[in-house]
Amino acid sequence: MAGSSSCPSDNSADVDQSSFWSSNGVNWDKHRIGWVISGSCALATLLISLVTVLQHCRNYTNRGEQRQILRILYMPPLYAIISFLSYRFFRDYTYYDLIETAYESVTLSAFLLLLIEYVAATAADHDVKNAIARKDKKSMPMPFCCLRYRPTKAYFMYTVKWSVLQYVIIRPVLSIVGIIAQAKGVLCESGSWSFKTAKAYISLFDAISITIALYGLLIFYGLTKDELKGKQPLAKFLSIKLIVMFTFYQSFVFDALEGRVIKATTYWTEANIADGLNALAICIEMVFFSSFMMYAYNWREYVVPGARKTSIGRPLLDSINYSDFFVEIVGSVKFYWDRVRRRQGAARPRVTVTDREGKARPKANFEEAFGFAGYAATDSGQNKMQMRGDERAALMTA
Repeated sequence: MAGSSSCPSDNSADVDQSSFWSSNGVNWDKHRIGWVISGSCALATLLISLVTVLQHCRNYTNRGEQRQILRILYMPPLYAIISFLSYRFFRDYTYYDLIETAYESVTLSAFLLLLIEYVAATAADHDVKNAIARKDKKSMPMPFCCLRYRPTKAYFMYTVKWSVLQYVIIRPVLSIVGIIAQAKGVLCESGSWSFKTAKAYISLFDAISITIALYGLLIFYGLTKDELKGKQPLAKFLSIKLIVMFTFYQSFVFDALEGRVIKATTYWTEANIADGLNALAICIEMVFFSSFMMYAYNWREYVVPGARKTSIGRPLLDSINYSDFFVEIVGSVKFYWDRVRRRQGAARPRVTVTDREGKARPKANFEEAFGFAGYAATDSGQNKMQMRGDERAALMTA
C-alpha cells in the first residue's frame, strides 16, 4: 500500500514471520485461535446458506420473488467469507471492508423489490383495489412522527422507493472512491477524525445515504406489513436490518476502544486489533443470521407438488443479473422528469414474466400494484375507483 505523510500507517513495520504450523505443532497464540474461529464460522455460514440457496434454485417457481430472495441470502456468506479474509490478511483489511459494505446496498434494494413483488402479486389482473389505496393519512415513523403523509400519492410512493434505491448507486461509488483513496494513501482509516481526510467524507455520505435508505425501507415495510401476513415480513425485515445495524454500529464501538482498551502490540497496531475483532465478530454473527434467514426465507412455500425440480443455472444467473434494478431506477427517474415536464400518465417500463402455468404476461408494475396507474391519481380519483369497485361488487352480489 502506498504511504502518505499525512496519514498514519494502518500497519506495524514489524511483520510476524512465524507460520501457523511449527515443528512443535500448532502455534496457538490469540491471533491464530481467531483464524480457526473465524474460518470455522465462515464455513458453517457458507454451508447453511448453500442449503437454502440450492433449495430455492431447485424450486424456482416464482422468478420475480426468488431472484430477490437469492440476493438477500448471499449476504451472510459473503460477509462471513470477506470478514474471514480481512481477518487473515489484516494488512489489507480496508479493501475487504469496502467491498463487503458495497453488497449491503444490493441487499436493501433487493428487499424493497421483494416487497413490491409481494404487493404486485396481490394486484392480479391489474386490480387497483389494494391495501395502499385504502389507507388514510398517517404519521411518519420516529423521529418525524409530527409529520403526516398520504400513501395514495404517487410522488410520495416514488420518493419512498427512490430513498432506498439511491443507496444501491451511492454505496458502490463510495466503496470505489475509498479503494482508490486507500491505494493513494489519503483515506486515513487510522488516526484522528478530520475533514482533511477522504475517510471523513466517505463516512459522512455513507451515514446520510444509509439512514435515508433504512428510513424509507421502514416506511415501506409499515405500509405493506398488514397485507403480507403469512409471508413472515417481520422476520424477513429483521434478518436484514439487524445485520446492517450490528455491522454498522459495532465498528464504531471497536474504533472507540482504540487507544483506550485496545493497545498496540509488536506486530499489530491498535487499528489492526480493532479491525480484527470486528471481523471476528461478524464471522460469528453470520452463523446465526444465515440460520435466521433459512427460517425467514423458507423455500417450502415455493414447492409445487408434482412439479419437476428446476436446474440451478438459471436462478443463479437471474440473481446476478441486475437489469431489474436498472429498470426500477430508470422508472423512478423518469417519473420525476415527467412530473417536471407535467407529462401525466406517461408510459412506464414494463417487464414480462412467466407464471407457474408457463404463460408469459406483463407483470403489474409499481403504479398498478399500488393503485395509481398513470401516476396521475388524486384523492378523488382513488375514491372514484373505489366507488366503481363497490358498485361492481354490489352488482355481482345482486
